[in-house]
Amino acid sequence: MTDVHDKKTRSYNMSQIKGKNTKPEIMVRKFLFANGFRYKLHDKKLPGKPDIVLPKYKTVVFIQGCFWHGHTGCRYFIMPKSNTEFWIEKIGQNQKRDIVKFSELEKLGWHVYLIYECELKKDKKEQTLNSLVKFLKEREVSAIM
Repeated sequence: MTDVHDKKTRSYNMSQIKGKNTKPEIMVRKFLFANGFRYKLHDKKLPGKPDIVLPKYKTVVFIQGCFWHGHTGCRYFIMPKSNTEFWIEKIGQNQKRDIVKFSELEKLGWHVYLIYECELKKDKKEQTLNSLVKFLKEREVSAIM
């Protein structure tokens, strides 16, 4: 199967995909800030440059695209029918890199919290964000003890 777009159109479309300050990421940041949490963004000193770093809670948050990180069982992750071998390799490398970076962060004493973009859709958003707050409050309690 061939691509439905010509090379120029496909190249433009791919160039418009952002790695930072995505809508899901901004949604989580606004929610955290509105609930009194303060954070840093994309700390280059930490493995994987986490999207959100909450030093007080020794927690990092990654907000990941379902497609780019191969979110298994997700309706938003559909393997492309063209250039399939390339995409299997690309997404597989992303998944392996995630595992390594999360492990490195945990060895450094950081708690890793992962949110996929589908978990921020209307039907799951409130539950996802409330679970994040609960997770952070549990880290705050353990930090005090």
